[in-house]
Amino acid sequence: MSPTLRELGSVRSAAVVNAEIRALWAKSGSRLSAADEAKYQLLLVEWAAAVAAERAEDTEADDEAGAADAAPRAPRTGPVLRLTRAA
Repeated sequence: MSPTLRELGSVRSAAVVNAEIRALWAKSGSRLSAADEAKYQLLLVEWAAAVAAERAEDTEADDEAGAADAAPRAPRTGPVLRLTRAA
């Protein structure tokens, strides 16, 4: 089995990235500067990669444990963060 992104150390957890996104919005007063907007876009890409990596790890774990007999798991992350940009 090939190593996962998390094992290679290239992806932070979705929860950690989500917390950084929320902190960015909180400090900005819901109005992102151009620099903060660029950082936000990068964080969104990182968050999506982290969610995908966590789902892949869950799928691998389920496959190894015989997922057909296992009860479904709750999602590891909360709902998608949807924020609108101020006009």
